[in-house]
Amino acid sequence: MRTPFSCLSIVLSALLCASGALAQGAATGSGQAYPTKPIRLIVPYPPAGTTDFVAREVGFKTGELLGQQIVIDNRPGAGTLIGLTQGVRAAPDGYTITFGTSAGLSVNPALGTKMPFDPQRDFIPIGLMVYVPYLLVVNPSLPVRNLKEFIDLAKTQPGKLNFASPGVGTSNHLGIEMLNSYAGVKFVHVPYKGGAPAITDLVAGQVQAIFSGTPQISSFVKSGRLRIIASATPKPTRVAPEVPTIAETYPGFDCNTWYGLLAPTGTPASIVTRINTELNRALSDLGVIQRLLDQGVEATPGTAAAFRQLIVAETERWRKVIKSAGITAEAAQ
Repeated sequence: MRTPFSCLSIVLSALLCASGALAQGAATGSGQAYPTKPIRLIVPYPPAGTTDFVAREVGFKTGELLGQQIVIDNRPGAGTLIGLTQGVRAAPDGYTITFGTSAGLSVNPALGTKMPFDPQRDFIPIGLMVYVPYLLVVNPSLPVRNLKEFIDLAKTQPGKLNFASPGVGTSNHLGIEMLNSYAGVKFVHVPYKGGAPAITDLVAGQVQAIFSGTPQISSFVKSGRLRIIASATPKPTRVAPEVPTIAETYPGFDCNTWYGLLAPTGTPASIVTRINTELNRALSDLGVIQRLLDQGVEATPGTAAAFRQLIVAETERWRKVIKSAGITAEAAQ
């Protein structure tokens, strides 16, 4: 037989559980804990490639930790503007989030590209996902094995060394302009329509150098058809820890790209915090870390505030490089 005290205890326990569930679900307005259904992740890039791999790898693990599937929705086109615009216009309820990169969030605004939104105003940063370190790669026919020899050769042959990029205004191109400025040299920029044809011509010896991530060049480096001579990261990268950095010779040099998650402005802070927490747990998983490294990217957990600061700082940094080099948004089309 239950006493009045035991009955009271049961009632109090039930009330505490109910209040906890309501507190968890307050952000959704449903009284249920977020998330209660699958989450859509807009990726403004086509399937396949490093961006898609990272979105799926990290998205799967983050969804697993959230207790709901994260469904990838590839929306490529217009230099990421199609996907980003859809992300900005989504309902701010935590069930549509967006995959953003330095190209769309910092470089395009720094170029003055016409955009139907303001990345810093219309998105709430959730968290940084990865860094994609760039490496300085040359055709092995070039008689250089390190950065000093490369710069010395450029100084003795001004305007004769061709430096490829996937296009005008890309981070790879901006890295060339930075190196010109830091080292006091002048490389000839040869823009291509994408990284693949640029690498093809580099292997063939039509151009002499490029800034590239490892997925595009790894097989050629292993076969001796390309040579890595430096890293464009501020400090040695876990992707290629044995490679010296350009920053060792030219302090402050930094040319890389990064990917992160965003939510439309108006998304409740509690939802942003929840996703950020599970995103960081996913990025700290040893299996995820290794699979990302195998693709040439570094897992980089952090706070939403730190990601916001990165977007702002990178926009200003690239704006200075672009202005100094005289690059226009029209030339980057």
